[in-house]
Amino acid sequence: MIRAVIFDIGGVLVRTEDLEPRRKWERRFGLPDWGLAQLIFDSPAAQEATLGRADESAIWEHAARALGLSADELAQLQRDFWAGDRYDEALIDYLRSLRPRYKTGIISNAWPGARAFHQHRLNGETFDVLVFSAEEGVAKPAPEIYRRALTRLGVAATQAVFVDDATENVAAACTLGMVGVHFRRGMSAAEVRAALEALDVK
Repeated sequence: MIRAVIFDIGGVLVRTEDLEPRRKWERRFGLPDWGLAQLIFDSPAAQEATLGRADESAIWEHAARALGLSADELAQLQRDFWAGDRYDEALIDYLRSLRPRYKTGIISNAWPGARAFHQHRLNGETFDVLVFSAEEGVAKPAPEIYRRALTRLGVAATQAVFVDDATENVAAACTLGMVGVHFRRGMSAAEVRAALEALDVK
């Protein structure tokens, strides 16, 4: 029997809906579509920050060096990079509606400061447990981060559903015995609800 529902944040609960703020930088520097996101998220500094071993500032310093940006240009890039992101309010409201019948949680590969950044929307009103990689020093798809979330929720792996947009993270959860749901780009809150109801989460 399912007792807990656990979600990823980036690409699921928060998605980049308006790509134009990033696209203008990609056009300026001749980067391919999603090239700016790759520069930011796949940098060595970002990988270290995801494990809590570097500050977010190191990521932006790397981008400034790579693109040859001034301090003012970097500040604008930072604003533009997040400008198109939106919370899926319908999905968040649905998750809140599951409580207290189900425990709810987050497992997110995120940089230091993510908890404070999302606190206004992703907090104890909706989630029983929020697990961020930078705070844990371990990131998906490593089994340990899933185990920590399960322990804090007080459920067995077989009693939890995990929803993520990265197939490797879903596969890792399934290997532990969790029920995995792959969040596909463009998936609506209603479609997610249907997928969970098919697992008898109602």
